[in-house]
Amino acid sequence: MTKRIHLISGPRNISTALMYSFGNRNDTSIVDEPMYAHYLHTHPDIIHPSHEEILKSQRIELNQILENVIFGSYPTDNVFIKNMAHHLDGVDWSFLTRLDNVFLIRSPERLIASFAKVITHPTMLDIGLKLEYEIFNYLQSKGQPFCILDSGEVLKNPEAVLTKLCAFLDMEMDAAMLQWTAGPRHEDGVWAKHWYHNVHLSTGFKRPPDKPIDFPEYLRPLLSEALHYYDLLYAHSIKA
Repeated sequence: MTKRIHLISGPRNISTALMYSFGNRNDTSIVDEPMYAHYLHTHPDIIHPSHEEILKSQRIELNQILENVIFGSYPTDNVFIKNMAHHLDGVDWSFLTRLDNVFLIRSPERLIASFAKVITHPTMLDIGLKLEYEIFNYLQSKGQPFCILDSGEVLKNPEAVLTKLCAFLDMEMDAAMLQWTAGPRHEDGVWAKHWYHNVHLSTGFKRPPDKPIDFPEYLRPLLSEALHYYDLLYAHSIKA
């Protein structure tokens, strides 16, 4: 039976790097945000870069996405499905109980500052932290196991954190997960040109320089709310 690893992440995180990491394993296929077009279609007031191109590039009907992508056939023993938390807004979450769910969070100050460089007025839905917490509670209520990663902890010691993640997934750690070839991958979504510049320059997990964050003052109220949900999730995360 195929192991289906389902990443539930906020944006401007290391979610694409983590996808590349798993994609470097010979036993794992990767899928990049299969519900993006569905999200844009069901949230017509939200406009993202390459909006129309995204809508044309993927299935929009949720049942088709679940049947053909999330629970589709793959040539490998494992499939890693990268999903954004906000893409799950308004969706029946019951399908999550059939997946190995992994949450990915990031310091909201860095997340919001980075996201605002592309979407200048992000909302709580955009950054996904509240929704991640709600999904976290949903899975707990169903008695479903899950794992929480914090990007800051991953970058402190990638090998240690990925080893613990693989143990949770009942997989052997593969050293190939720590390095990949620079540049895009054919699995990248059409939105990669707007969001993946840094990861395309990378060859592995690299901790960014510890420098002051140029945080927009007008987003302080969003940061204050986001910190509440971040702290609740971070308490359960794997530590380096």
